Amino acid sequence: MMIVGKKVKIAYFCSQCGAEHSKWQGQCRECAAWNSLIEERVPVKRKAGAVVARETQLLSEISFDPQSGYLSGIAEFDRVLGGQLLPGMTILLGGDPGIGKSTLLLQSADGYARAGISVLYVTGEESLPQIRLRANRLNISGTDITVLNATSLEEITGVLSEKSFGVVLIDSIQTISSGQFDSPPGTVAQVREAANQLIMLAKSTGFSLFLVGHVTKEGLVAGPKVLEHMVDTVIYFEGDQTHLYRILRATKNRFGSVSEIGLFQMQGGGLVEVSNPSSFFLSGDMSRPRTGAVVTGICEGNRPLMVEVQALVTPANYGNPQRVAGGIDNKKLALLLAILDKRCGYPMATNDVFVSVAGGLRISEPSLDLAVMTSIASSLTNKTIDPKMLVVGEVGLSGEVRAVTLIEKRVAEAAKLGFTSVVLPQSNVEQITETSIELIGVRGVKSALDRILT
Repeated sequence: MMIVGKKVKIAYFCSQCGAEHSKWQGQCRECAAWNSLIEERVPVKRKAGAVVARETQLLSEISFDPQSGYLSGIAEFDRVLGGQLLPGMTILLGGDPGIGKSTLLLQSADGYARAGISVLYVTGEESLPQIRLRANRLNISGTDITVLNATSLEEITGVLSEKSFGVVLIDSIQTISSGQFDSPPGTVAQVREAANQLIMLAKSTGFSLFLVGHVTKEGLVAGPKVLEHMVDTVIYFEGDQTHLYRILRATKNRFGSVSEIGLFQMQGGGLVEVSNPSSFFLSGDMSRPRTGAVVTGICEGNRPLMVEVQALVTPANYGNPQRVAGGIDNKKLALLLAILDKRCGYPMATNDVFVSVAGGLRISEPSLDLAVMTSIASSLTNKTIDPKMLVVGEVGLSGEVRAVTLIEKRVAEAAKLGFTSVVLPQSNVEQITETSIELIGVRGVKSALDRILT
């Protein structure tokens, strides 16, 4: 490692994972990414001084107050955080530009301020008049919210040392820089140093910290991946700017489930919670039978959702058959098509297949398998599906329909929305004790398709 002067050195950081290297090389040794090392000048670490021994304590003797958390008043937001915001908790909020991250933070800041919690909103991207203009549009008075326009890490930490705040929001961490580094804001060294100092200050003084992180075209938080390891909770704000809905999803949470989602709708006055997400993801006309459309039930955390899967199958007249999937993984679609061809005898090799989850929701749950195969077979054969029928089940490679989790909640949600029958794995039928819906248990995908398609 080449030393430049007495106080700085040249190091190479991976832009994907944040790993530090002593010299440049084509591939990162930590994450195996190619051409991801960036040269930066960083201060030389000082030698550690005398270590002061700290007093130990038994785990059972540690005192804490389980009811000491903060509520924003936004139920969808609080659910994703684990029910409440704890003192000293650090959260990384990621999302595409323009998706509504700053709007969500400003609305949550207003909720915390209304609950009597002192809030500091640090903006490095907008001026103070711009923040006030956005607050007026969201109908937020802001009388209890302190706003600071700063990009210097030393200036921010100085304000946090002088005044006491309960919640601190940084928008965004890529704009914050330290004077100890010569590199510009947003580089790996700057982002990691700024986040590290702010997180340590939050843990030592007890304020809750929100860090906004920009997302790259690969869907990852820009800067080092190590940011996700430093914070307690990582949440992503997902959605398409052409749609009105927004989905808040946790990918890491030390204080709650990572399977919960929050659903919002973007309106002129800001983000509005969606109280009935199942009806939101279903199409408006569910009264008449259609080909290539089937409703299935998924579970995001403990919340059941009814979603519609649509498929279109046409002859492949332009060379190799196309496989286009929206809302599910393309490899999963190819696997299900192979099972349909091999186990059920449907000629999929000569047809183009287009599959989409209505509303743009992305689903990775395996209980979607049977519904996807049913919609494809319906479009191929031009046979309709009962619009009041729910189809749920995971499909194995040999064509068997396997059990799914939380089946009682899925069936109960379907009954509440007016569905009359549910096609589900035979092994799940015994788990349902009371229901007004007809239960149709199936063991194999071929028998299931023969029963569903009319």
